[in-house]
Amino acid sequence: MTDATQATTKKRPVYTNIHVTQIVSYRLPPAGIVSILHRISGLLMFFLLPFVIWMFDTSLTSEISYETFTAAFVSGIGFLPGWFIKLVALALIWGYLHHFIAGVRHLYMDATHSVSKEFGKSSAVATLVLSVVLTLALGAKLFGLY
Repeated sequence: MTDATQATTKKRPVYTNIHVTQIVSYRLPPAGIVSILHRISGLLMFFLLPFVIWMFDTSLTSEISYETFTAAFVSGIGFLPGWFIKLVALALIWGYLHHFIAGVRHLYMDATHSVSKEFGKSSAVATLVLSVVLTLALGAKLFGLY
């Protein structure tokens, strides 16, 4: 190459795969974070499905079982303390809220063809903020702050 062509050619970026040791320092965009959390929240809801079925069955079977259900959040179940049951319920609340809001985000983007970098970033940030704020509000209610 001559000096003139070398000066006019643009240096192209090189993209490599991320090694396991680089995961901590790698910075995902907000849409990537929402995507990963969408998968995690789906898994969380799947694995907590027996807990959901237990809560639903215990709360509806009879008045006595409903008292057992409400007592589980105060005094616990067996060796599990009540605060741990509340934390599991709070994780379930976050999982549902995040999964639902991220799903609505994807449905909206699919229906309106709003696929742009700017909208993806702003809707991802809105999804994160909305799911965290709603989880904090419902968590405050669950832990008796209001």
